Amino acid sequence: MAVPTTASVCDTNRYRPPAVTGLVDLLHRQTRDCPGARALVVTVAGNRVDLSYGTLAALADEMAARLGAAGLGRGDAVGLVCANTAEFVVTLLGAARAGLVVAPVDPALSGPEMSARLEALGARAILAGPLATGAEPVARVDVAPSWTVRVDVSRAGTATAALETDGAGAGTGGGARGVRGVRDVRGAADGPSGDDALVLFTSGTTDRAKMVPLTHANVAASVRGICATYELGPGDATVAVMPFFHGHGLFAALLASLASGGCVLLPERGRFSAHTFWDDVRAAGATWFTAVPTIHEILLDRSAAEYPGPEIAPLRFVRSCSAPLNAATQRALERTLGAPLLSAYGMTETTHQTTSEPLPERGPLKQGSVGRTTGVGLRVVDRNGRTCPVGTQGEVWVQGPTVTRGYLGDREETAESFTDGWFRTGDLGSLDEDGYLFLTGHIKNLINRGGEKISPEHVEDVLAGYPGVAEAAVFPIPDAHYGQRTGAVVVVREGEMLGSGQILQYCRDRLSATEVPDRLQIVGSLPHTAKGGLDRRAVENLYARAE
Repeated sequence: MAVPTTASVCDTNRYRPPAVTGLVDLLHRQTRDCPGARALVVTVAGNRVDLSYGTLAALADEMAARLGAAGLGRGDAVGLVCANTAEFVVTLLGAARAGLVVAPVDPALSGPEMSARLEALGARAILAGPLATGAEPVARVDVAPSWTVRVDVSRAGTATAALETDGAGAGTGGGARGVRGVRDVRGAADGPSGDDALVLFTSGTTDRAKMVPLTHANVAASVRGICATYELGPGDATVAVMPFFHGHGLFAALLASLASGGCVLLPERGRFSAHTFWDDVRAAGATWFTAVPTIHEILLDRSAAEYPGPEIAPLRFVRSCSAPLNAATQRALERTLGAPLLSAYGMTETTHQTTSEPLPERGPLKQGSVGRTTGVGLRVVDRNGRTCPVGTQGEVWVQGPTVTRGYLGDREETAESFTDGWFRTGDLGSLDEDGYLFLTGHIKNLINRGGEKISPEHVEDVLAGYPGVAEAAVFPIPDAHYGQRTGAVVVVREGEMLGSGQILQYCRDRLSATEVPDRLQIVGSLPHTAKGGLDRRAVENLYARAE
């Protein structure tokens, strides 16, 4: 049976995604047609203040002029180190209008990590805004001058933008990889091109993080696909839960909302706070939000005491992405919130979203799937690159207008990850007869136990299904006989009294003998990456000791 591999992002004539071409014209329609509409909600001296689209566009123009006056020109790369504040949004849009290539950077990186990334990029300046409340100061980085960006907002909603250079001129940006003008980096990835809008860094340590260039066309295709999937419009609003230095928060929450004429509330502390989240939802009149499973678990655990109810916080839908969401949490959240929870799948190399479950009125929701493609081509292939039959596991490949052209400065990784225009994700999954994707793990995470390949993600999903288990992590343990054995650690919900024996028995009833963990430990918490996913390397370092 043939499987549709490219699904329309909207099969009806009732919705039209915004006609944007990149970051530069993201606000054009709203500025022209509804300049007084809310774009952002920020906090000023403890009071929430609306910033209109007209004000936001004027601030972006002001920042663009200041960046140009400071000596930056079209195609120059800059780092952006900032929390989820007005400064981030204004600087990003202003830099785009100035023709710059912006690389958002995690403020929590160490000095060596941040220096390595910005030096590899060839950044001419580091644009630094406010950090999240309670965050550690940004590490000192000497590879480029650091300039402070500031947005001052009055209680009346008027605002000004400032760029403080302290007399320091832009750096040379002369790193070996910071070369402008490279149009095609497949097999020859050197530096940003004149068409690039962004460079994002993949998750990983200094020696593993890769630079992903994204053109304005990539950005536009991603934004249009996200808007069309969820039919976002001027009547929608959201709360910025995920950090903007990763694709999840940047594309799904911020850019898609602004492109569609919606509103984004920026939390007062510059980052997600479970304590204030539902108050933020009410203040914004939020109709949806997107987050990683870890945050969904937190909100679920606190819902009995803090969730105000669907009458006060009515949501059209909730979105989950960036890590697998177990079915038990999904069902519990849907019951609690009275809204569908839609799982999506994406990665940095595909400008975030690749697939998503549709809105209920646009198609069925299938438990365990991450939905249908949203404007890209998708294949599941075997080890020889042949398309797998329906229901057969293989590697997920993606092709389309959101896919990056390669990795900057890394020809070897580019050649390995891109084949005939297809991006090889490294993720394992299968397609059903309706084109819904079911992910089963990641090739590099597979545990090889005496020749038997075990997906830790599959075992984690089973563990998380046990009543009282909040989170689970599965990892390989070195073994002289089998090569690797399977270890697991679980976090139990507050107030639950669980033992490892009863959890293992639950696994024996639902997993094959080789998949059942050889060792299981109950722990208080698990380490996570900056974007909220499970930090597998940290888990192994903590718990994968050979016996």
